[in-house]
Amino acid sequence: MTITHQQPWPMKLAMSLLLIALIGAVAWWTYDLGRNFAFGPQFNQDQVQSLRQKLELLTAERDQLRLEANTIDSKINIDRSMQKELTEQVKTLTAENQKLKDDLAFFEGLMPSATGTDGVALQNLKVEVVSSTQIRYRALVMQGVKNGKDFSGELQFSLGLVQAGKPVTMLFPDPKTGDAGKLKLSFRHYQRVEGLITLPDGTAVKSVLAKVLDKGQIRAQQTVNL
Repeated sequence: MTITHQQPWPMKLAMSLLLIALIGAVAWWTYDLGRNFAFGPQFNQDQVQSLRQKLELLTAERDQLRLEANTIDSKINIDRSMQKELTEQVKTLTAENQKLKDDLAFFEGLMPSATGTDGVALQNLKVEVVSSTQIRYRALVMQGVKNGKDFSGELQFSLGLVQAGKPVTMLFPDPKTGDAGKLKLSFRHYQRVEGLITLPDGTAVKSVLAKVLDKGQIRAQQTVNL
């Protein structure tokens, strides 16, 4: 035999309303949670405006920093270009300065001293074969510093050649050309001389003798063998 206890209907109604309210609260909480996940938290108008202002401020700062960075890059490129140009100028000036030092040392080494001879000297004769029919010569003619007078003379070459297997001597300039063809010298302390000598066809030069003449008299000479 089963005994059933019947509850009064007001109690049943109250429990039903409580259950409906609880279900509604859970449903609203679930809906709001879903909105937060789907759309993020909700902000009011002031918060949105504040975020917009901060975004504009950060954007302006970013643009300013980007402009400053570009300006710095441009200055760096200009500085690098100027530095490269200055470096090249320094190299050029250094090379020119060294050349002047070398020239000065060369002349100081070649110039006779104040206590040395007052005679004429032929120094640093160099001969270079340019082609089968031409040679180039360079030399320095000088006189002692005690001699305050200008030197006037001429330069003459005597070339030792081989032609058809036989030794041949050639004078340059050719004496037949007369005074107009002479290599004139005129200086107080020194004079550089250089030029080309054309050789006869079928000849090979073996030696070059350079002579400094003063009224037909040999004052200095130097020989180069090739």
